[in-house]
Amino acid sequence: MSTIKDLAPQNVWKHFYSLTQIPRPSGQMEQITAFLVDFGKNLGLESFVDDAGNVIIRKPATPGMEQCKGVILQAHMDMVPQKNNDTVHNFATDPIQTYIDGEWVKAKGTTLGADNGMGVAAIMAILEDNSLKHGPLEALITKDEETGMYGAFGLKPGVLQGEILLNLDSEDEGELYIGCAGGLNIQAFLEYKEEAAAEGFVARKLTLKGLRGGHSGLEINEGRGNANKLLARVVHDLLIEFDCQLAKFEGGNMRNAIPREATAVLLFNPEDIDGLNEYIQEYEAQINAEYETIESDVILKIEDTDMPQTMVPEEIQDNLINLLMAIQDGVMRMIPTVPDTVETSSNLAIVTIGEGKAEVRILARSSCDTMKDFLADSLIACFSLAGMKVETSGGYSGWQPNVNSPILHAMKQSYKEQFGTEPAVKVIHAGLECGIIGATYPGLDMVSFGPTLRSPHSPDERVLIPTVSKFYDFLIATLEKTPLK
Repeated sequence: MSTIKDLAPQNVWKHFYSLTQIPRPSGQMEQITAFLVDFGKNLGLESFVDDAGNVIIRKPATPGMEQCKGVILQAHMDMVPQKNNDTVHNFATDPIQTYIDGEWVKAKGTTLGADNGMGVAAIMAILEDNSLKHGPLEALITKDEETGMYGAFGLKPGVLQGEILLNLDSEDEGELYIGCAGGLNIQAFLEYKEEAAAEGFVARKLTLKGLRGGHSGLEINEGRGNANKLLARVVHDLLIEFDCQLAKFEGGNMRNAIPREATAVLLFNPEDIDGLNEYIQEYEAQINAEYETIESDVILKIEDTDMPQTMVPEEIQDNLINLLMAIQDGVMRMIPTVPDTVETSSNLAIVTIGEGKAEVRILARSSCDTMKDFLADSLIACFSLAGMKVETSGGYSGWQPNVNSPILHAMKQSYKEQFGTEPAVKVIHAGLECGIIGATYPGLDMVSFGPTLRSPHSPDERVLIPTVSKFYDFLIATLEKTPLK
């Protein structure tokens, strides 16, 4: 049976396969870091890890191209660890199991890691191939991009030598990105005194699953269901209709992934549960009808569970569920001058309530700093109404586009010569490391591009096979036509 190592271009796919065999979930970078440094050293190239944990590999210019501007090839080494509920997989130890489905490469029940493994694999292929023509090259492979862009934030001045940065972390072949949204992590906390579970009550576990999830920047505009938001809505109505009490609520596990599943434990008076199962079935049908063109087969089920010892006090319960109902989630505004591109959005990413603590985590994004501040203030105001303490972290400004970029001009011309069409030039709503790196290295000429990926940050993640060859050929041609110093 054909494997991904047989796909073209083989020098890219063989490296991507090797990356799938090395566990590299965000926060666990030891194995992949050592692997990349050894890869560079075995090629006889200067290879090292900087103070922030980023891997840097330098390759000299080929003869006759020493006067070209230095190019930094940039990607991130970590991947988002998401799996289906019924998939047995340990991201800390198990390789990713890939398979070919028509024109797509997918993973069995988990994220694929093409975000950003395809970019890393392309860099490895460039470093390995001594037949290519290029000026001075640097590979910058950053750590922990998915959880907070920590590698990019930790990059110090004076480490990089190049003048052009090619970020290989975009997900639509034929599109060149010259700007991106900024972001801000918002975490809210509350501690409360639990109450003893009501005597004589019964416990039921409520589960909402089957949503598509996905990237909270790239796919936030599609109106996909947010498991935390939807389950809060169901719990809100159950509290009213059945006079039940909340013991626990859990949903989401990554700040930049739209949550696909959430659960809640509720306590009911046995005398009040007549019609409960039918109510849940009707609610499931209602949700599927509302999301008919976006989601498919959303599951809402209720089942017996062990009786917890404690529950959330009624006032706290009402405040928290009302908060989840009211708080901004999804697209807040499109860019007024580019109405097909999201400007400002938020992702109700992680919710945990139970055992005397409540925590909510949101990733706010905007390409307009003042709108990002307004969104953050709005979210903080909601949290304050619920009596929660708020912390913000990881804030960064957007990457402002430069339409007069010399490398952009060269790449547009090169793409048309190769493929006969003009590439689209865009601003992306996702957060790219370009904005952070550009703040540390002012004056870098930057463009982001890549092969076509779909549904990164979810087990539906996949890469379109024919676009990998186009992406890699275009990268090679770009390096051959790097502007002179």
